[in-house]
Amino acid sequence: MTLEFSDLLRLIDERSIAFRGAVAAASDLDARVPTCPEWTLFDLAQHLGGGDRFWAALVAAGPADAPAAEAVAERAALVAPREPEALSAWLAESTELLLGALREVGPDADCWTWWSASQSPRTSGGVARHRVQETAVHTYDVQVTLGAPRPLPDAVALDGVDEFLSTCCATPAAWPHKPTAFDFHTTEGPSWRLTVDGDGARSDRLPVTAAGEGPDAAGVSVHGTAGELILFMYGRIAADAVRIDGDAGLFDLLRAWEPEE
Repeated sequence: MTLEFSDLLRLIDERSIAFRGAVAAASDLDARVPTCPEWTLFDLAQHLGGGDRFWAALVAAGPADAPAAEAVAERAALVAPREPEALSAWLAESTELLLGALREVGPDADCWTWWSASQSPRTSGGVARHRVQETAVHTYDVQVTLGAPRPLPDAVALDGVDEFLSTCCATPAAWPHKPTAFDFHTTEGPSWRLTVDGDGARSDRLPVTAAGEGPDAAGVSVHGTAGELILFMYGRIAADAVRIDGDAGLFDLLRAWEPEE
């Protein structure tokens, strides 16, 4: 069950406030981000704020076969202010531009998205759902840089497992290896299966079953809190931070897979 559109907008706002607060607490915006080693904190702030502005423009532009040229050009030329107070104000304005665009069109407006062949809808609601996750994970990145990482909020994490699998993994492109399945089990209860074979990759919620009546064995399964699973999927924590049963090497194949659609 995905979150309501109003909840998604609230969570974008909440995680954006947390992101700005963490950036404002940093003493050095040139500090390298351990979980995104190619970026400094300033780079990360410019990336997230620029992403908000980019998606705001795409949502407002409506359905298209390619991202709006104006939005692409603006993002390429974008430079955020470096002065801390100005940067915080710029980030707040970026978030409000995104939220304003989403409020204007509602949850069901068609728009361009990069997940053209996934199980996620190419709508403003799909954009809002994904921006919750991106903002939450990047907030975690800043917290790690400051040496004070915090768990992802429960509502964000539980929706995030399903969102990641259906948006970032699902595809009709053929899996180039032996067919298998990846299971994701949260300590909170919900579980999901990603099946990969010649028909592509598809995500399904696993039913809650009685003892001894579980689904057929997967090639590999990972167990942890929903927040831990999200951070593992996004490569923010190592495999030893979760419990993995089965062939852990399958995750290397999944991460290296670049399907052509």
